[in-house]
Amino acid sequence: MPMRWLAEYAWLPAHAAPTPDVLIETDGGRITAVAPLTAGRPAAGVEVLGDAVRLPGLTLPGLANAHSHAFHRALRGRTHGGRGDFWTWREVMYEVAGRLDPDSYLALARAAYAEMAQAGVTCVGEFHYLHHGPDGTRYDDPNAMSAALVEAAAHAGIRLTLLDTCYLTASVDGDPLAGPQRRFGDGDALRWADRVGGFTPDNDHARIGAAIHSVRAVPAGQLATVAGWAHRRGAPLHVHLSEQPAENDACRAVHGVTPTRLLADRGVLGRHTTAVHATHPTGADVALLGESRTGVCLCPTTERDLADGIGPTRRMVEAGSPLSLGSDSHAVVDLFEEARAVELDERLRTRRRGHFRADELLTAATRAGHAALGWGDAGELAVGMRADLVTVRLDSARTAGVPPVGVFFAATAADVDHVVVDGRVVVRDGRHLTVDVPVELRDAIEAVTS
Repeated sequence: MPMRWLAEYAWLPAHAAPTPDVLIETDGGRITAVAPLTAGRPAAGVEVLGDAVRLPGLTLPGLANAHSHAFHRALRGRTHGGRGDFWTWREVMYEVAGRLDPDSYLALARAAYAEMAQAGVTCVGEFHYLHHGPDGTRYDDPNAMSAALVEAAAHAGIRLTLLDTCYLTASVDGDPLAGPQRRFGDGDALRWADRVGGFTPDNDHARIGAAIHSVRAVPAGQLATVAGWAHRRGAPLHVHLSEQPAENDACRAVHGVTPTRLLADRGVLGRHTTAVHATHPTGADVALLGESRTGVCLCPTTERDLADGIGPTRRMVEAGSPLSLGSDSHAVVDLFEEARAVELDERLRTRRRGHFRADELLTAATRAGHAALGWGDAGELAVGMRADLVTVRLDSARTAGVPPVGVFFAATAADVDHVVVDGRVVVRDGRHLTVDVPVELRDAIEAVTS
């Protein structure tokens, strides 16, 4: 159905700052017209505004959460009470992973994705490796867990790129999967490809991509099989890369090269590939990523929660790697926080200010994230693009008095007031229209942690 929206401010493509009084028309899930007005009045050729839905605040393109592990949402607030590092946190994560089945995963992911929708996320990339039963036995439907995630995204009203993850070994030198890890594995990359190839979502809100969990989890001789599967289909390919120094050390010990060099030698890097984290690359690694135009997805709230470190973000971007953002473990679901952390973490790393302009952070949170997930027709308020509109309040305690250009340095997810996905209203007045997010999160988490 055709709709007309009058944004108090809208952030249009190639603009360094938001534009006031913009009329946006949508039809069939697409943007059909974008018309800045003159002094709040219709421009020549624009009809009267009486039927337009007014959007007070700043309207952005839909945000893209390019890296998610939906089941990690159950860990929030449960892993912060003691010391430790990524590896001790991982043991707690495995406990939750071992308790999920298709029904409980549907409930948890539905609530987690609805929380994302309330935060302005219109598309999520799910890095999915919970494939089989707790002991590694395949379900009667070998893609039952994948189907649960696709259904969950449909209920939440957002798009999904299911990054089906190949996870075969427990270490760089090939230790077998054990305990909860057994449910991640398909045996080898060919059997992974056979399973993934047998799954086609029955709704156009979801697409299938591929992921290599890490060089710890896919033997070097099988990396090309996963990459080839993705390349032949033109599908996005994601990979955890150099998240921990231990990963780099182990890869050098076994293969004599860094993880980035190993991936480059096996044909994994390229324009359709996104390296997640890339926290500890060498200078040569940065050059390999940039020269191949491999994207980099940062997840700053998780990287600091797990004490991973701060990567050389500005250097990677300047080398040629497009930047996207993710919430990863969902310690926080807030793309505004992820975006400003890119700048603020770089300040901590370099002890200098002013590394990323506001419009660069917007691009990372919107257009670049959608592109990394295979949705090149989303992430901009422009004619022909998907009708995703996210309106942020400018009158909250956090944003009052803040110029619209400063929203990524002031707003939080709680300031998202209105969300439209593919032309459909999903969130109004800050509340999801079909999911009681707090109640469903509470119930789903209790079911897998009590």
